[in-house]
Amino acid sequence: MLKPTYRLPELPPPIDLETVPILKALAAANRALAELKGRAATIPNQSILIDTLALQEAKASSEIENIVTTQDELFQVDIFPEGPGSSAAKEVALYREALRLGYDRLVTSGRILSNNTLIEMFRLLKRRDDGFRTTPGTALKNDRTGVIVYVPPQDADEIIALMTALERFMNDDAACKLDPLIKMALLHHQFESIHPFADGNGRIGRILNVLYLTRTGLLDTPILYLSRHITRTKDDYYRLLQAVRDDGVWEEWIVYMLEAVAVTARTTLQLVEGVREQMARAKHRMRTELPKIYSQDLLNNLFRHPYTRIEFVASDLDVTRQTAAKYLETLTASGFVHKHQNGPSNYYINVELVRLFMEIADDKRD
Repeated sequence: MLKPTYRLPELPPPIDLETVPILKALAAANRALAELKGRAATIPNQSILIDTLALQEAKASSEIENIVTTQDELFQVDIFPEGPGSSAAKEVALYREALRLGYDRLVTSGRILSNNTLIEMFRLLKRRDDGFRTTPGTALKNDRTGVIVYVPPQDADEIIALMTALERFMNDDAACKLDPLIKMALLHHQFESIHPFADGNGRIGRILNVLYLTRTGLLDTPILYLSRHITRTKDDYYRLLQAVRDDGVWEEWIVYMLEAVAVTARTTLQLVEGVREQMARAKHRMRTELPKIYSQDLLNNLFRHPYTRIEFVASDLDVTRQTAAKYLETLTASGFVHKHQNGPSNYYINVELVRLFMEIADDKRD
């Protein structure tokens, strides 16, 4: 049987976790997160951010696992889930659904992040009905060389014990007085080192990051575009994960995660500000140019669904299909959306909003 090469510590590990570099990075991350949380609260309907930004986070997180799709493919699958679509786009959409499920469970459970929730997310993401690993043989390899770099715990009882301890650590705020952002870095490393599932651990672990920040109140909703930075610094991410296992280099790992939070909080803030400004302009134009059809619900629909369709408008506004079609044709004629066709069905694109996502995705500054 394969033997683990790294003995997972009890959390928190018995070292200084408040060094000068960590505290400096922590201050910057907390400032950036606080600004993001405050600006996000100015969006009139938070579901807009959850739906649109969660899809961007899903896209970036999946790219780390070499599951790559385009914005167009992703939005197409979002509005036509029953259609052919690309397998990558469908898998990314499942990530968004898993994140949404986790957030729903967090809200309804009284802000508890449970192992049952992680298992539910795994089952949704991977479309299977098992849970934590029960058979030995899992080993993590270098993608380029094929060399085994880490062997996680193999015994099913040990995996359950470690995940039970992890669940207790992430929900017990009284037992550990560390800043939640430092705890998040520890939690993420421990989860990835336990590697509790047969597949999908990276994506579930990244969902766990943003859910934990929401659980602690650093965010109101899970909107942080965190995986973008990890995607762009993928080599550093994996190198530092392993450096903790090989050499106990916790400080570098924690600083890396704190910097990822700060950078992506600023990136997400750009998206939030862009959405807020576009909504304000669209609202003014609609009220001025199209007062007969204007409503906040219609405006929300155009930003909750960058690609929308008659069925979405009819459902969101509780109007007939005929009325919804009339609204969308009026919006098309006035340039608010562009009309496209997919087989027998029409769909409508909020082009300016999609352009914003593309600009942020293509921005090389980090």
